[in-house]
Amino acid sequence: MRSFAMNSALKVLIIGGSGVFGSRLAALAAGEPGVEITLGGRTRSKLVDVASQLSPKPSILVLDRNAIDQEDLEPFDLVIDAAGPFQASQSHVIVAALASKTPYVDLADGRQFVADFPGFDDAARRCGVPLVTGASSIPALSHAVLDRMTAGWRAIDDIRIGIFPGNRAPRGLSVVEAILSYVGKPVRVFREGEWQQVPGWGMVHREDTGDPGRRWAAVCDTPEQDLLVQRYRPRRSAEFFAGLELGILHLGLALCAMPVRWGWLKSLRPLARPMLAISRLFLPFGSDRGAMTVEARGEDGEGRAIHARWNLRADANRGPNVPILAALALVRRFRDGWGPEPGAHVCAGMLSLREFEADFARLGIVHSQVETHGGASEALTALSRAA
Repeated sequence: MRSFAMNSALKVLIIGGSGVFGSRLAALAAGEPGVEITLGGRTRSKLVDVASQLSPKPSILVLDRNAIDQEDLEPFDLVIDAAGPFQASQSHVIVAALASKTPYVDLADGRQFVADFPGFDDAARRCGVPLVTGASSIPALSHAVLDRMTAGWRAIDDIRIGIFPGNRAPRGLSVVEAILSYVGKPVRVFREGEWQQVPGWGMVHREDTGDPGRRWAAVCDTPEQDLLVQRYRPRRSAEFFAGLELGILHLGLALCAMPVRWGWLKSLRPLARPMLAISRLFLPFGSDRGAMTVEARGEDGEGRAIHARWNLRADANRGPNVPILAALALVRRFRDGWGPEPGAHVCAGMLSLREFEADFARLGIVHSQVETHGGASEALTALSRAA
């Protein structure tokens, strides 16, 4: 890995810098001392528009992540791929990062992409380059929560994680493409102590999200299912759900999944643009309150049954900031000279919840944890109570 002089700014390229997540990462990272941001993407006008709203104003670089090469990355100390979608994504950025010896971070949520990522470990070690995938809400934040929540437990029986954006939250094409890539297709989940196949966006139900109320939920195909089983060894289940706030959209998508389940359509992904346009017609409805839940059941250090639940609430469309906070934490680590060792790493257990808490507070994101022992519920000290 190239050396980084501590008296100079860390030069960071954010690919997808004009997107829903990349633009928010840029806005927060641009305010970090000792960090110099460049926005990368395919459309100059969009990059210029985002750059004009930031202070200090970042540079822009027009590029295509699927045609990127070594020379594009050589001026930078860190490249962050926030473009997506990562389902069926190519590895051009990773290859260019290895060739240029540029540390790499992404926000990947593609199950196969993350599963294949350790295959770059040998090359990354030979090149002396750290590569990190999954620096987002899952698995970076979810595992940080679980690590604190289950510290000292003897065993974990069940894990349930859910993400529930408010209907008025901004949405981008890559997010819609990511969801549609698995809707109606078989999804492998760990339930009742064994791996089972269920339909993507199936198992539709209502989920308690705390203050934002009950939300629709459905099973998603993400790396989380695999990683939860690998890291925490639950005895019964490890499940991940997501949901759209409006029933007409959530249940409508479940209905649209049927032609894929029946084999009439290969995938709904080619319909991403019209479906995104339809969903935007409903933006005036619903709320701007997003939520995330992490729940675990098992045995505490004394062998007693224990149930722990963590809730996050993000009002006023602050929710889209949550997926980029892990990448922001890694920017700080690289700037301060203690980034990950060379190799290919999945961002599960890499960050502590403490590294998120100050950002939660300044962004007005509220989170708290409650534990139940033997049926008697006792609220723990709130992890954060930002207004």
